[in-house]
Amino acid sequence: MALRKLKPVTPGQRHKIASKFDDITRTTPEKSLLRPLKKTGGRNNSGKMTMRYLGGGHKRRYRTIDFLRNKDGIAATVKTIEYDPNRTARIALLVYEDGEKRYIITPNGLKIGQTVRSGSGIAPEIGNALTLAEIPLGTLIHNIELKPGRGGVLARSAGSYAQLTSRDGKYAIIKLPSGESRMVLTTCRATIGTVSNSDHGLERSGKAGRSRWLGRRPRVRGVAMNPVDHPMGGGEGKASGGHPRSRTGIIAKGFKTRPKKKESNKYIVEKRKTKND
Repeated sequence: MALRKLKPVTPGQRHKIASKFDDITRTTPEKSLLRPLKKTGGRNNSGKMTMRYLGGGHKRRYRTIDFLRNKDGIAATVKTIEYDPNRTARIALLVYEDGEKRYIITPNGLKIGQTVRSGSGIAPEIGNALTLAEIPLGTLIHNIELKPGRGGVLARSAGSYAQLTSRDGKYAIIKLPSGESRMVLTTCRATIGTVSNSDHGLERSGKAGRSRWLGRRPRVRGVAMNPVDHPMGGGEGKASGGHPRSRTGIIAKGFKTRPKKKESNKYIVEKRKTKND
């Protein structure tokens, strides 16, 4: 994965930094793993806008991703590495020995023709999916389950990873990308390695039109609104509008919004790092 800086032949390319896509081996997706992806434009079933600043964007089709990795005992060969418009990471097409095809999130270092497996008693190599009880301590992992059999939900975006730090009884302690350390059942599965496309955070769109392609409409600042529209609106000239807060009045910049009695609090060993820490 590498980046390219474009020559400023147009104003929109002056600051643009884009991916080279040199890791992509196929441009057309596997038809059997596609399904429609309907856009809402931020409207609910009665047509009312419930989410602002959404709309438009390029037409997409959803690639069905195997977050479960539950096809045990059967080896799979990596056939292609593809671009997925619905996520920041690359996806890899696996072809199992019985002929079934599945997409997975591509880890860094996965090559075409490589064999990956899932289940118990396999080697902790890149792309293999094991339970946390069988993964060596200190290993970098991604696509981590929170509940056994529910599929991976943690560390799935480009360049992200977690680290298995220790085990305590039936729980494993994992350090997440946010800096939080959390207990997860050792019967949950995870995939070995870090997620691909680690340079994604260094990309620069270069122009506002590219955000529209992604379905993001222009966002209006609260201080630019009237008092009837936002708590920070109104005032003479460039008045700041008071303490930063949301449209519904929830204070920003330091106000904690996590419920004190949230059920998952008991599984958090160390809280994530914040600017105030």
